[in-house]
Amino acid sequence: MKKDLLDILCCPTCKGELELSVESENGDEVVKGTLFCRKCNVSYPIREGIPELLPK
Repeated sequence: MKKDLLDILCCPTCKGELELSVESENGDEVVKGTLFCRKCNVSYPIREGIPELLPK
């Protein structure tokens, strides 16, 4: 996932702002990490560069 994609992503549950936590990256590409919504306290994983934004 490109880091600048975070500017247009929002939580699929509440439409809140997402925070990025990076575990591994390749240049400006996040390979593994987490997107977290403080508003509804839900985490969404990023695996192999793909954010999994499926509502719980």
